[in-house]
Amino acid sequence: MTFEWWFAYLLTSIILSVSPGSGAINTMTTSISHGYRGAAASIAGLQTGLGIHIVLVGIGLGTLFSRSVLAFEVLKWAGAAYLIWLGIQQWRAAGAIDLNTLAKTQSRGRLFKRAVFVNLTNPKSIVFLAALFPQFIVPHQPQIMQYVVLGVTTIVVDIVVMIGYATLAQRIAGWIKGPRQMKALNKVFGSLFMLIGALLASARHA
Repeated sequence: MTFEWWFAYLLTSIILSVSPGSGAINTMTTSISHGYRGAAASIAGLQTGLGIHIVLVGIGLGTLFSRSVLAFEVLKWAGAAYLIWLGIQQWRAAGAIDLNTLAKTQSRGRLFKRAVFVNLTNPKSIVFLAALFPQFIVPHQPQIMQYVVLGVTTIVVDIVVMIGYATLAQRIAGWIKGPRQMKALNKVFGSLFMLIGALLASARHA
């Protein structure tokens, strides 16, 4: 793999990560509600889910999901239902929160597991990787190392972008300590979760 090919993939990964999706919404919500430590657990969970997708693509399951309507539909509906459920929970969340103490009382393990599930049940991620990776793999060169390079690039880019989303959310959090503002924000993020879930449910198998 040449530097030019890798740089082209880097740009593609940046565009993919910056585009708002379930991971970005989950990171911003967690950052506002549970602080930087909660956001760190959430980002780690997202990367774990993404890493599993990369491994699955590397061993050929990405092709299976991209060709199997049943496999795609099962994962699609599971992810959509979970995101909609998260949206409902966020919509019904209390209007006032203590940003200084909530991060201490909330289990970061639970935030980690939730983020893993958010990314793991996004079939568009694994289908996208299955379609994208072969475009940057040089057939006559060792493929395992190429998959490792692409996978590490994808995860590092996503970590940086998610840290940016978490930081942005923290900046917003300083201005919305009032119960009315927080309740309104909960409804916004809850609606975004449900919207992402609905879009995921409406995704068609190619």
